[in-house]
Amino acid sequence: MQRVIDYYYTHASPWAYLGHAAFLEMADKQGYAVRFRPVSLAAVFPETGGLPLARRHPVRQAYRLIELQRWRAHRKVPLTLQPAYFPVNPDLADRIALALAIDGGPVAAYTQAVFEALWVNEKDIADEAVHVAILTGLGLDPAAVIAHAGEKTIVDRYEEHQSEAIAGGVFGSPSYVLNGEVFWGQDRLALLEEALVSGRPPYEQP
Repeated sequence: MQRVIDYYYTHASPWAYLGHAAFLEMADKQGYAVRFRPVSLAAVFPETGGLPLARRHPVRQAYRLIELQRWRAHRKVPLTLQPAYFPVNPDLADRIALALAIDGGPVAAYTQAVFEALWVNEKDIADEAVHVAILTGLGLDPAAVIAHAGEKTIVDRYEEHQSEAIAGGVFGSPSYVLNGEVFWGQDRLALLEEALVSGRPPYEQP
């Protein structure tokens, strides 16, 4: 079987942030490559039964905040529960990450920096200036990268990710797909690691 994990996520997801470093470390430890596939939940949710946070029942919204605190403590990472710029449109960040991934750039480091900008430092990741600073810090040409992220090939590929996600059974962020088997949520990383270590065939619907 192919030693690749497809990583579907959006930068607007605190759960993707919480699992990002742990996931990448685990994949590297087990000798698996990661295929970064930024995806728009705004496109995926309507097709898979999901709801944006503001439309969920207050009980679910309240429980989400409890879970974020639990996982923040468990992962030992800083996390602002209700950042100033959230909800936020993550499309620019997602497309920049996609452009970097296609070009073989430092997509993992960029994504980590964007997560920290939003979920730790309360910056507006819809603001191009935020990405200029991040890309500059990574030693990249921000104007060139941002221009590339706006090109039709990248926009089209980003849209294709939505279709591929839905067709593959992905419905939330983060989702890790191993040989067609979806592991939804950073709280499934232990189960994903068990699958990597054992080399078992993927589970399928009966």
